[in-house]
Amino acid sequence: MPEGDTIFRTAVSLNRWLSGREVTAAVSTVPGVDLGVLVGRRVEGVEARAKHLLVRFGGGTTLHTHMRMTGSWHLYPTGERWRKPVHQARVVVECGQRTAVCFNAPVVELLDDAGVRAEPSLRRLGPDLLAAAPIDPGGLALRAAARAELSPSVAELLVDQQFVSGIGNIYRCEALFVCRLDPHSPTRTLPPGLLAGLVATASRLMAANARSSAIARDFGGGRERPWVGRRAGRPCRRCGGLVVGERHGRDARVLYWCPRCQRRPGPPSPGGDHG
Repeated sequence: MPEGDTIFRTAVSLNRWLSGREVTAAVSTVPGVDLGVLVGRRVEGVEARAKHLLVRFGGGTTLHTHMRMTGSWHLYPTGERWRKPVHQARVVVECGQRTAVCFNAPVVELLDDAGVRAEPSLRRLGPDLLAAAPIDPGGLALRAAARAELSPSVAELLVDQQFVSGIGNIYRCEALFVCRLDPHSPTRTLPPGLLAGLVATASRLMAANARSSAIARDFGGGRERPWVGRRAGRPCRRCGGLVVGERHGRDARVLYWCPRCQRRPGPPSPGGDHG
């Protein structure tokens, strides 16, 4: 699944490619989604909200897409051959000589302004880690407590989009490693300060990649060198022990971590070491 930094970069690219231009053709293969109403309107802007992408058009209409595991947006000069098969295109928006194509996205819908405000998947999102507004540590603790039953471990909590939004599997693994925290640590036992530091670390890692023009990611282990992500069975870059890969949580995504480096927090104490 594309993570928040990927969607952020997609929004920036789409905004540069289409914003301010008039739609000359628009079609969708999604039943019930008639993009013909967009023809003649201008693209007012493109916004990323965590893993959701919103393309706003004149007249108060917004195209909402969510990539989940399969979707992606591509940009082409109109008439250029696409890099994916035509039958995989869910949305095609042309603005003169510029074309944007959304392939394989499971969620495609047109919303008015009220619909955007009411859309459950958007309304329930926790704070976006790539948004400019700072995240309140007290609010984090309250949301963690509210989500503890559905997300009982810290690894599950980090990818719970109602806690904070934008983090995907690799960023949760990297942030947990950098903070030396066992991913199985119970949500209910996490000290507020540790939780705030963990979220800040994930935000920092994501922001470093989201605002870079380079596709290669730098997680701190070196460019294109994640600390633990997708490194199951290989030596830990910090201690030399073996990185573990295991299915974890409701979605059974593969969790990567180092049992030697990452520990559960002890009882809170002044100046205590959480790693």
